[in-house]
Amino acid sequence: MFGNYQQSQLRIEVEASASTIADSLLRPAQLEKWLLGQRFAPGMPEEIYQGFQFTSWTGPVSIHHQVDVAKSNCLRLLLSGGIDGFHEWYWGEGWVQSRLEGISLLPLNLGQTLSLLSLRQFLLQSGKK
Repeated sequence: MFGNYQQSQLRIEVEASASTIADSLLRPAQLEKWLLGQRFAPGMPEEIYQGFQFTSWTGPVSIHHQVDVAKSNCLRLLLSGGIDGFHEWYWGEGWVQSRLEGISLLPLNLGQTLSLLSLRQFLLQSGKK
């Protein structure tokens, strides 16, 4: 894999319950609403589960995801292709934490920051409905 080794860990506060956050991260129909700039391969399940594999695209760059852990408070994805590494999500009442490590030409910290801000906005708008 070409690129630089990058790592980033971010935690934000959100106005949402742990179960609402879980739905936003584990249910592809919700994930697609806030995860900007990414497209998913067809055939996604209603809920992501351990062992499931899928591909997403950021522009022309494909990233293969293997779900290593999928629980009510965490999600760990093993990544290959455009990013060789992993992405972990942890959450609880009012907070979300994301840890991303890998080798890539993509600016991982920027993408991670924008994703968390987009998730926060999505949760804020969802809570007002």
